[in-house]
Parts: sequence; structure tokens; C-alpha cells
Amino acid sequence: MKQHQNIALYTIALLLLIAGACTKMDAYKDKYLKNGSIVYPGRMDSVKIFSGRNRVKVTGLFTSDPKIVKYRVFWNSRRDSVEVAIKRTSGVDTARVIISNLPEGLMSFEVRTYDAQGNISVPVDTAANVYGDLYQASITNRAIVDAAMQADGSALITWADVDKTSGIVNMEIKYADKFNKSHDTIVTSAIKGLTTTLPNFKPGNSISYSTAYVPTATAIDKFNTAYQTHSVKAEITSIYLSNTGPFTPAANTGRWGVLGAPWITNAAAMNKSGGTIGGYSSDVGGVINWETWDNTPVVNGIVYQATSSPLPAGNYMVMFDEYSEVQSNSSVYCVAAAGGGGIPVLANLSTALGYVSLFNGATVGKTSPNVSDTRSFNFTLTAPQVVSIGFLGNVVGSGNPGSYFQVKNIKLFQN
Repeated sequence: MKQHQNIALYTIALLLLIAGACTKMDAYKDKYLKNGSIVYPGRMDSVKIFSGRNRVKVTGLFTSDPKIVKYRVFWNSRRDSVEVAIKRTSGVDTARVIISNLPEGLMSFEVRTYDAQGNISVPVDTAANVYGDLYQASITNRAIVDAAMQADGSALITWADVDKTSGIVNMEIKYADKFNKSHDTIVTSAIKGLTTTLPNFKPGNSISYSTAYVPTATAIDKFNTAYQTHSVKAEITSIYLSNTGPFTPAANTGRWGVLGAPWITNAAAMNKSGGTIGGYSSDVGGVINWETWDNTPVVNGIVYQATSSPLPAGNYMVMFDEYSEVQSNSSVYCVAAAGGGGIPVLANLSTALGYVSLFNGATVGKTSPNVSDTRSFNFTLTAPQVVSIGFLGNVVGSGNPGSYFQVKNIKLFQN
């Protein structure tokens, strides 16, 4: 009997709990679902953010839910947003909006869709970098390894190699040809081995160029460096200099001799045959050569020639090929000096327009034995003038072997 009473009590308690729960559920429905169940419009699919200069482009797809009438993109912790109305078709529709005036840096975005009744979709969250002045300040013009006139009258630009992640997309070159026609050329970037030929280039002119970058492969904006001027070397050797290599002697005296005109050789450079010849040898077809094998040293030796007419104001480069084997206390320079009266002695080397040492440095004994090298230096003229170009210095170390150097050729370029 007692067991039956307990069962009855449990049954009554359970019915009271169920009744209470139903009352609470009804209250919830009255409060939150009095207008019907919650409706979520379909989310935007395939949302992408494309970086730009203080802006981004937002794209996405509508593949379902024809009731969507607009979407909104939020940023800045939902304090800012943009709303875009759409008209759905029976197929797949594309969303596309540009958001401008954004600060530089990483930004988060939230995308929601809406139907005509104001129902809101669940969010789509994504992030992207925005680029601006900081990125602009970080980019530089692509380096040019060489820019020089060619035999066919074109200019050949050799670009420095770049890393594949550099972001460089192209270079824009502005220049004038020999007919004074202006050109604006776009060069598509390549990572390695890139050269550009500019036809009919006007010798003595320079190019002006700018480099375009994209911070990411899908960026919507390019960033361009400021235009930079770069000179183009034009070889003018044959216009102003002669007997520039292989060199010819003043007279055929065997292996050793004196350089032929227009070269001028001072007495200190003639250390052969009792000081009557020197400065030239017939090696390698004819070279400038000072040698001390069983001969007296050359001290303040000079060989030079003056340009046949004044060089115009501008920038110049002297280049030559040399081979040397010298003792550490030898010193020889290729020099350019103002005027047609020659080049200075070593003590006055600082008065020259420009110069470069023929040797790689000084060590005990031989310095860079068997060196064969191309060397160069630059100088600038602010007004037209004749210039003397040549070699001066000391070659010491008697005995066998002694010291020597050979210059195989010399060239003059206008930059």
C-alpha cells in the first residue's frame, strides 16, 4: 500500500515539473518568438579582400537565397560600415565594393547580408593588410648594373637581379632618341638576366626611370618610385684619343720602344737601353709596359696624351685593361688632369681630375701576381676643356724577376 502511495507522489511531482517547463517555454515564445521563428538570410560565399593603397576591394558570391536585398561590410570594430543594395538574379551574383580612406595596417572586416524584412545573416569574418605611406617609403628603384651605348646606336640597359618576392612588376623608362623624339617605354620585370634595348639612343643623353611595385600578387594598386636619372655610357675614344690599343711605337726598335704619337713619354719612364727607350713593348700586339728586370726602377714615370679637342662639360669615365706583377712598394695610377700640359707627379696626384691605382693593394713581396683586370675611374668637367689622360708612378724591384705592368688598351666614355 505504501509503495503505491510513493508512486502516486512521484507522478504528481513529475506532472508539476512538466507544467512549469511548459509555462516557461510559453513565456519565452511570447517574449522572443511572438513574430515567428528567427530567420537567417544566406551568407555571402567566397568572400575575398584585396589590398590596395589606403583602400581594399571586397568581393563575394551569392549562390543561394534569392530574398537577399543588400549586404553590409563592417570594419574598425564595427564602428564603420558600408551598405550595398543588390538585385538577385536566378543565377550566381557577384558582390564587389571598394572601401577607401583606410589607415595603413592589418584590418578586420565583417560581412552580413539582409533580406527585405530586415533579417540578418550570420557574419563572415576576414582580414587583410592595407598599404600606404610606410610601404611607399620602403621601395626603391631597381638597380641598373650597366647602361651603355652599343655599336648599332642603341643603348643597352642591364638590370640587377631581384628576388621573386620583391614585388616589382615593371620599370617605366623615359628617354629621347637621336631624332629628338621622346619615348615612354614600359619594361615588364623578370627576376634574373633582364636587359632592355633602347633603339636609336642619342649619345650623351641620360634615361629617367621609375619602378612599379605591388605589395601582394593580388593587390589592386601599384606603388611607383620617384623618377631617377641614370647616365648611359657612350664610348667617345676615337673622337678624342688615338693609338689607344693595341699600341704602336714611335719606331720599330724590337720588343722595347717608346709609345708613338700622340703619346708623350718623360725621361723617367725610359729605363731601357740606358734610358733611351721605355714605356712600350710589343707583347700581346703592343702594350704600355714598364718593367724593371735587370733595369733601373721607374720613378715618377709618365706617359700621357691630351684630348684632340676640348671635352664638353659633363661626366666621363676612363677604362683600361691591365696585367701586373709588382712588388709591394710599387705604385702606378691612371690619371686624368685638366689641360693639355700633362699629368702631375705622384706628390701632386690630388690635383688631378680623377685617378685609380693599377694594383690591388700592397703586401710583402709580389702584389696580386698575374692579375688581369679591367679598371676605371670617373671625372666631371663643369666647363669644356682639353684633358690629359695617362699613367704615372713608380715601378721598383730590380733583379730577375723584377716588377712590371702592362696596359692593353684605354677607352674614354661620356656618361
